[in-house]
Amino acid sequence: MDLGDRRAAGAGGGGVLSDLSTWLAATFGRAPQDLAAFERALTHRSLEGGSAEGENYERLEFLGDRVLGLVMAEWLFELFPHEPEGQLSKRQNALVAGATCAEVARTLGVPAHLRLGKQARDDGAGQSENVLGDVTESLIGAWYREAGLDAARAFIRGAWADRVHRRDKVPQHPKSRLQEWAAANNRRVPEYAVTDRSGPHHAPRFTVMVRVGRLAEASAEGASKQEAETAAATALLGKLGA
Repeated sequence: MDLGDRRAAGAGGGGVLSDLSTWLAATFGRAPQDLAAFERALTHRSLEGGSAEGENYERLEFLGDRVLGLVMAEWLFELFPHEPEGQLSKRQNALVAGATCAEVARTLGVPAHLRLGKQARDDGAGQSENVLGDVTESLIGAWYREAGLDAARAFIRGAWADRVHRRDKVPQHPKSRLQEWAAANNRRVPEYAVTDRSGPHHAPRFTVMVRVGRLAEASAEGASKQEAETAAATALLGKLGA
C-alpha cells in the first residue's frame, strides 16, 4: 500500500487529504504546515507500513501524553489554588485518563479520520477507547511540535474546558472509589482477575472480574486490561449502590 492509498484508509472509508486538512484547520485553528506529521498521528500500527518506527502514532502519543500532563497540571494549579496535592492529583488523573481522552476524540470527530488496517476496522478499533485516547495524545504531540507549547496549551484548554469547569467536586477514578468504599465498610480490598483475552494482537479484548470478598462481584470488557478493570469497578459500584 503506497502513501496515497494509506491516506485514503480512514475508519469510515474517507479521509482524503483535502478533508483532513480542512478538519485539522477547524480543530486547531489553522491548517498545519507539516501535514505528514498529523497523518502519522492518526495512523494505527495495523495499517500496512504503519508498523515501521515513526510511521504510526505511538511516538507522537508518547510526547503528547507528557504535554497534556504538564498543561493540565499547570491549569489545575491555577484553577484550584487552595486544594492540596492529593486532590489536584485526583483531578488530573481523571482528566487525562484514556476514557476522557476518548471522549475528547469523539467530540472532535477523530474516528472519521483514523488510519486503520482493514482487520482493525472490522474488529472495531475505530471506536476503541484505548485507540481514541492514544490518538488524542498523538495529535497533541503533533500540534506541540508544529506550533509550540502556547498553541498546545490553547488547544487543550479549549478541548477540555467543559470537563474541567463542570467538576467542582474532585472526580475519583472508579477503582479508587471502589477501594475507598471497601475500606469504609470494613470489606476486603477489591481483587481483579483477567478471565478472558480474545481478538487479534492489534485489537485485543479483555474480560476482567472484580470482587470484594464474598460480598459481590462484577465483570466487564475493554480494549485493554486497565479499561476492563475500570469498567468492572464501575459495574460493581452500581451493584453496591455506591
